[in-house]
Amino acid sequence: MAMGSDDAPQGELTEDGFLGGRLVIAQPRGGYRAAIDPVLLAAAVPARAGERVLELGCGAGVAGLCLARRVPGIMLSGLEVQPVYAALARRNGASNGIAIRVVEGDLAAMPAVLRAEAFDHVLANPPYWHAGGGTRSADAGRDHALREATPLAAWISAAMRRLCPKGWLTLIQASERLPEVLALLLAAGAGSLAILPVAPRAGQPASRVILRARKGGRAPCRLLAPLVLHDDARPDGADGDSFAAAARAVLRDGAALRL
Repeated sequence: MAMGSDDAPQGELTEDGFLGGRLVIAQPRGGYRAAIDPVLLAAAVPARAGERVLELGCGAGVAGLCLARRVPGIMLSGLEVQPVYAALARRNGASNGIAIRVVEGDLAAMPAVLRAEAFDHVLANPPYWHAGGGTRSADAGRDHALREATPLAAWISAAMRRLCPKGWLTLIQASERLPEVLALLLAAGAGSLAILPVAPRAGQPASRVILRARKGGRAPCRLLAPLVLHDDARPDGADGDSFAAAARAVLRDGAALRL
């Protein structure tokens, strides 16, 4: 499938299945491509039908749409700074029969339409690399998604400002940045923290962390047992993957992660 150069990075799109085919997502073949992280992020959001949800930096819409598929009836909005990805998020919502309002804009200069609202949940998958970290991508859209142009502090500040009192913020981030994230959340008035390490295999260090925090929350911080993604005893599953049972339930069946 091809699109014009003004419509999508690198001009060509693929259609990829998520949640065992429950979602079909158009993504740029040569730009930023969502993998499992936004699916894990969506699974950790404790949303219920009728609640208002905002995804910051929604890209092509994978995390928000995964959440909406698991929890029908949420009121879903996304904020995306790159117009081509905002257009893809709208397209993906429509093609999957899920209502999503996508606002183009920068979270560091929050659009007025979102400043006027408060949300029960905010979710985000901020870039993992600092501005000078990682290997630079030749595709500008991919590089923008992976490399920090807006400081992590601005992501957390924007999220907390958009939450209603006692609202929930859910993030996924590289494990090495956990101390920074915790400090920013506490400084912003978040509490009731839950931290879920995500490890590639049993016995290996966690490469990702999923964090959930409540605006004004006062419950004790909880560090959970890690989610292990791959099972070495299952190198050739029925569909060719090696995901462990708990990970498969989330990635293939759309199960929730209990934090």
